[in-house]
Amino acid sequence: MNLDIKLHNEDLPEQLMLGDNISVDCEFMGLNVERDKLCLVQISSGKGDAHIIKLDREKYNAPNLKRILQDKSINKIFHYARADLLFIKKYLDIEVKNVNCTKIMSKIARSYSDKHGLKDLIKEFTGNDISKNLQSSDFGGELTEKQLNYCAKDVIYLHQIYDGLNKILIREKRDYLYKEAIKFIHSRVNLDLASFTSDIWSH
Repeated sequence: MNLDIKLHNEDLPEQLMLGDNISVDCEFMGLNVERDKLCLVQISSGKGDAHIIKLDREKYNAPNLKRILQDKSINKIFHYARADLLFIKKYLDIEVKNVNCTKIMSKIARSYSDKHGLKDLIKEFTGNDISKNLQSSDFGGELTEKQLNYCAKDVIYLHQIYDGLNKILIREKRDYLYKEAIKFIHSRVNLDLASFTSDIWSH
C-alpha cells in the first residue's frame, strides 16, 4: 500500500476534509499521564492517508483538531481508546465524541483468541505483518521517516479492522454488548484521571 503521509505542525489545516469516518491514534512520551506529555495525534480517512499532527507541547492550541474530535457526526475509530482519550482529555482539555474502540470490539467479538493487540488484528483482518519496534520511541523531537511510517500504520488499517470486527459482533449477536460497553469509556477515562486505575468491579 502506498501511504500518503503528511506532517502538520501544531494543528490540522483549516480546510482539510476528512469525511465522517476517521481513525485516530496518539503517541506520548510515556504512559504516565501526569508526567509524560501528548506528542502526536494521527488521523486517517481510511484511504491510505495519514495526517500526523505534531503538537505544540507548551500551548496545545489546536482548534481545528479539537473541532473534529468533538464533532458528534464524525465516527472516530481508536485502538485502545482508553489511553488515547486519557491523554487527549489531559492535554487538549476536550472530550472526544462518537468513539469506537477496536480493542474492546475484539475482546467481545474474538472470544476464540486471547490476542487483541493492534499487530494481531492487522494481521488477521488485512493480512499485513507490521513491526511494533518503534512503539517505545522518542516522539518528542524531530521525527524520522521510519517513525512517520510507524505512526501512519497505526491508523491506516483501523477502518478495515473495525468493519471486520463489526461483522463478527453482528453475526454472533454481541453487537449490543459492545454498544453497552463503549458507553462506559468516558467514565473509565475519568476514573483513570482520578487515579482509580484498577478494575473497580473486581472483588
